Amino acid sequence: MGDYAKALGAKLRGIRQQQGLSLHGVEQKSGGRWKAVVVGSYERGDRAVTVQKLAELADFYGVPVVELLPEGRVPSGAEPATKIVINLERLQQLPAEKVGPLARYAATIQSQRGDYNGKVLSIRTEDLRSLAIIYDMTPGELTERMIDWGVLPPEARPSKED
Repeated sequence: MGDYAKALGAKLRGIRQQQGLSLHGVEQKSGGRWKAVVVGSYERGDRAVTVQKLAELADFYGVPVVELLPEGRVPSGAEPATKIVINLERLQQLPAEKVGPLARYAATIQSQRGDYNGKVLSIRTEDLRSLAIIYDMTPGELTERMIDWGVLPPEARPSKED
């Protein structure tokens, strides 16, 4: 198996260990659904895990599938644009029930920066990731939503490589 399988296995092992489970503990907790020898072979990278099995393991561990994937591998279109400039004037026109978390986040950043021009606000990719968690979306999905709201220009859409 390659480096990716080993990195995936390390992520699986890390999640299992965070939950205080041994390989036999996984087998017991799953009622035999997940055999210790199979999970161990996934963790060592000796055995390929299908997408379906990975999704089932993520569900068993109670974590999003993306948490089991090695770093540096982001699905196409999931990464937001590098420069994120929020149109604050448009944001203020939208109903609070729709954009409340975003408006509060923007206000907090403005306060921290002492930046009250009131027209635009640049945020970092990490800020967008945090907001995406609040909205229970991927950063790419939130970028699309913000474009739909008119808070981000269409150019903010991540470029997809063909």
